[in-house]
Amino acid sequence: MLPVLEAESIIFNLVRNPDAGRDVEVVDLLAANGRILAVPVTSALDFPHWDNSAMDGYAVLYDDLAGCSASAPATLDIIEEIPAGVKPLKEIQPGQAARILTGSMMPAGADTVVMQEETRREGSRVFVLAAPAQRGAFVRHRGAFYKAGTPLLPEGIALGAPEIAVLAQARLAEVPVWRRPRVAILSTGNELVTPDRPLQPGQIADSNQYALAAAVANAGGVPLPLGIVEDDRQALAGAMARAVAGADVVLSTGGVSVGDYDYVEEILTGLGAEIHIGSVAIKPGKPLTVARFPASATGREVLYFGLPGNPVSTLVTFWRFVEPALKKLAGLKDGWGPVFVRARSRQELRSDGKRESYLWGKLQLVDGAWEFELAGGSHSSGNLINLALCSGLAVVPVGQTLIPAGEPVLGMPVGPILQSG
Repeated sequence: MLPVLEAESIIFNLVRNPDAGRDVEVVDLLAANGRILAVPVTSALDFPHWDNSAMDGYAVLYDDLAGCSASAPATLDIIEEIPAGVKPLKEIQPGQAARILTGSMMPAGADTVVMQEETRREGSRVFVLAAPAQRGAFVRHRGAFYKAGTPLLPEGIALGAPEIAVLAQARLAEVPVWRRPRVAILSTGNELVTPDRPLQPGQIADSNQYALAAAVANAGGVPLPLGIVEDDRQALAGAMARAVAGADVVLSTGGVSVGDYDYVEEILTGLGAEIHIGSVAIKPGKPLTVARFPASATGREVLYFGLPGNPVSTLVTFWRFVEPALKKLAGLKDGWGPVFVRARSRQELRSDGKRESYLWGKLQLVDGAWEFELAGGSHSSGNLINLALCSGLAVVPVGQTLIPAGEPVLGMPVGPILQSG
């Protein structure tokens, strides 16, 4: 069995970087949320594009305000009103002002904005009751936020609302992004049926197909659910070959332990795959197979993850090993690996100490500090029920059998972050 960190390193080394000639696609800016930027972006525009006002008020010459006060205000003639989006028509001369709104372009000659709360207007005149602290107050100068031609956004970042806003300001209506990895999903086992079928004695509903499809989509991949395959060498070999032919990554569940019907590694070798991992010292999830089909066998490299069939083991191994690999394959520049935080455990955590153990429950921020609450009930890898509402895993290291309640534990967030207090 490989240690967890060694298995992680092997997997990252197996993941190829996206190919700029094959894996870039251009999408509409409105469809770019969550996508990975494929090229660095610069803009031909300064930000702001021109000097503009940061306040509603009056554009003035700072020297006109010397010594003004509520009892001795500076009196200025209003020569123009400048709405947002309109180019000023006049130049401000000494003794003059322009009514200006937030975001409006500064008129020539003016060097300062007086906020309207510090003024009193009477007809075409404005009385300034207090001068700003300095020349240039409340003026956003051209290029103050960004200079044209310099780096704007780097390649390899996930695009969210702020980045999409920046791209819109840069007038990029279409964005080059990395293609999402296609991930084929197979469930193996004669005992499995789809949720819409009646259960016969000894059968169970296939939950892994649906859980992995959701997890793959959350990780930025395109799930390709291929259904249930019976425990038969020929049927499984055919299904695996079809999956490899149409995907970048293949996930199968079940068939990777040492049972009489566990054929996955044997079939992988027969199809031309190189097996790099056969088991990992992790609990749950020990029977994890990781293989790669070289480009010579498929026309492109394909990663294969044979995940254990027990539902909790399936998701734990996905979160720990597959999701990080998908992030790298999707073109994310860095930050692929799981995030770990120091948390306080509310209950004692136990393990046999033989493997790195991952216990599931609620990992949440309470008054700014992380806390872990163990899920109630049995911590069996087949007990999918108490995995519901799981937001994190607690890690008990190899060689340690107990973490007392109240003591620190290494936590791994999964899903949305919960906050309390």
